[in-house]
Amino acid sequence: MSSTEETSLRQAIIDGCLRMNAEGFNQGTSGNISARYEDRVLITPSGIPYEELTPQKIASMPIDGEDFEWTGPLKPSSEWHFHRAILKNRPEQGAVVHLHSTFATVLAMAHKPIPSCHYMVACFGGNDVRCGDYARYGTPELSRIAVEALEGRTACLLANHGMIAIAPTMEKALWTAVELETLAKQYFYSLQIGGAVMLSKEQIDETLQAFSGYGLQNHD
Repeated sequence: MSSTEETSLRQAIIDGCLRMNAEGFNQGTSGNISARYEDRVLITPSGIPYEELTPQKIASMPIDGEDFEWTGPLKPSSEWHFHRAILKNRPEQGAVVHLHSTFATVLAMAHKPIPSCHYMVACFGGNDVRCGDYARYGTPELSRIAVEALEGRTACLLANHGMIAIAPTMEKALWTAVELETLAKQYFYSLQIGGAVMLSKEQIDETLQAFSGYGLQNHD
């Protein structure tokens, strides 16, 4: 990739942050976004309003690093542990979106995973969206929990915290985050009227097979 492509990817991270805030999926600087660039992680810096970001202010870290190694004028997000661990453990994924969106966070506060209440749960890779255990933000322990909760999935909830969505591209990761918040909202409202009728494993497996055949971009 050329330096022009790296700059474009850095700008895509900023654009994603601004979009998530503008559309109400995140608030302030509580969320963070990262992307894979060759053997490095490009990640939003810590505590800087997104409107003040420029491509040069996006921090860069080695994916295979062990310590708090980074380059750039600003230190990486406090959640760099799980961003780097996810991209290291999931080489097929290229972007990580972490948000404190309202309905996903409400379910996370209640330690409620999202079950097979709608066929779109399959777009996250299985018959549920897991809720990982609680650990303090910015810790290696939270990183371990996030990687485990994402095993075989492209999204998870973090107890008393928020959500994570991952995908091969930034555009798809943002789409995944929006779909997760939408499903969380629908599930939350279903609980207000007695709860959803769950789809069976066979029905979700059928949906997974259908998705693999024609692509999520064409679902009805």
